[in-house]
Amino acid sequence: MSETRPPLPPFTAESAERKVRAAEDAWNSRDPERVALAYTEDSEWRNRDVFLTGRAEIVGFLRAKWERELDYRLRKELWAYTDDRIAVRFEYEWHDGQGQWYRSYGNENWEFDERGLMRRRYASINDLPIAEDERRVAL
Repeated sequence: MSETRPPLPPFTAESAERKVRAAEDAWNSRDPERVALAYTEDSEWRNRDVFLTGRAEIVGFLRAKWERELDYRLRKELWAYTDDRIAVRFEYEWHDGQGQWYRSYGNENWEFDERGLMRRRYASINDLPIAEDERRVAL
């Protein structure tokens, strides 16, 4: 298991910010396989009321997510960090198949292993319907 994902813990303000930017870039690619590579093979997730374990479940979850959440665009903000943990605030915008736009707000708590892979991700998210002209997360 020589797979690593720099920056590695222990985090500094600078390396935690780089980790957040890398996550934002990966999620904005809307590529489930690319996103899943940042997580351990047995990574544990809570996303709203969904509990997942492992990369295969993560990939399946993200495929279904981006089939529903069209034109998804995300911004993350570093909230806090410790040696091997990072907390972020985020907002993302998307629309459904009927054209209704949403802004989703939330918080995530991340825990990393020594190789810089995320072993735990816990996300709390709320959705707010918005009009298309209220969008603020640039495409």
